Amino acid sequence: MATPTIITKLPEVGETIFTEMSSLAQKYQAINLGQGFPDFPMNQKLVHLVHKAMQDGHNQYTHKNGSFELRKALAEKISFLYNQEIDPNTEICITPGATYAIYTALTTVLQPGDEVIVFEPDFDSYLPNIILNGAKPIRIALKYPEYKVDWNEVKEKVTPATKLILINSPHNPTGTILDKEDLHHLQDIVINNNLFVLSDEVYEHILFDEKKHESILKYPELFKRSFVTFSLGKVFNCTGWKLGYCVAPKPMMDEFLKVHQYNAFSCFSPEQTAIAEFLQDKEEYLSLGSNLEKKRNYFKDLMSQTTFKPLPSYGSYFQLYNYEKISTEDEISFARRLTREAGVTAIPVAAFYKKHVNNFVLRFCFVKKEETLLKAAERLINFVQNSM
Repeated sequence: MATPTIITKLPEVGETIFTEMSSLAQKYQAINLGQGFPDFPMNQKLVHLVHKAMQDGHNQYTHKNGSFELRKALAEKISFLYNQEIDPNTEICITPGATYAIYTALTTVLQPGDEVIVFEPDFDSYLPNIILNGAKPIRIALKYPEYKVDWNEVKEKVTPATKLILINSPHNPTGTILDKEDLHHLQDIVINNNLFVLSDEVYEHILFDEKKHESILKYPELFKRSFVTFSLGKVFNCTGWKLGYCVAPKPMMDEFLKVHQYNAFSCFSPEQTAIAEFLQDKEEYLSLGSNLEKKRNYFKDLMSQTTFKPLPSYGSYFQLYNYEKISTEDEISFARRLTREAGVTAIPVAAFYKKHVNNFVLRFCFVKKEETLLKAAERLINFVQNSM
């Protein structure tokens, strides 16, 4: 008897590099600096607040837009940080993670045949999200080694089919950021061509070296045509909570909610109650960058004893390192060997491109306990010395 056959919508998608490298890390008992998650306890005040919220009975569905208390707290934060007034009733939706918000925003605006400009290396969900909606990703490579946007190339790649430009700052995987000049270039292009913007700002509070986050929310003309997505799990070091949110002007949010209400509809209620209260103390999010900057610097100091060359990281959980003084292997092969022989797992940046490039660069996550970073660095120092 015949059984139905699935015609895949993602024929080029297989096992992700994260799954492969994490499996290798487990197999070889390597220290996993690949995936972006902390190995230290999250803020105990927030743990207490979510426990209290559960005990106080905040365990049922929220409004489809999310808890009003949380939306109000986020609107107040946005006003404080970016001088942008957001209506918590109509312009914010709480989502089960930022990746969900990104997918929902793309699904809201894209039609078959549309084109979306994306910058490589890019977060691994972007291209599948675009393709699932019948649209075509138009890939533009950031210019190595600074990973800067060539805005002249962006102008050249805009066509009548272009619907949206997708940006990410602070950037995963490179740790680079967009500055005011970048945002002005973006604004000129999208206004002149009547385009939407999707801005992935999950690391908005994690910036280093006194850099400031240039959110789309700071630019009223850009915000009029933008979906802006954030992650509460990333910034508060509780990635497993999978809680994020999307901010957009009311006409766009109305359409976003049409998709959302028939998908997740509601997110974990106690977390929303807890974070709404947690956000009342501004220092809880204002201090995040300086705390993680110490970890970045600690790991960089340790790595200075090797011939790995650090590339600038101004934000996010990640630091890129060039290894061409150690090996001429391609990035994926070298990352695999590093796991097997050094006992440290990183992610090859080549995996964040559609067609693998080879700049001899690996991504390391430094958001770990100091003892984890020290142990990893010791293994890498030993590996490099034995490779000479």
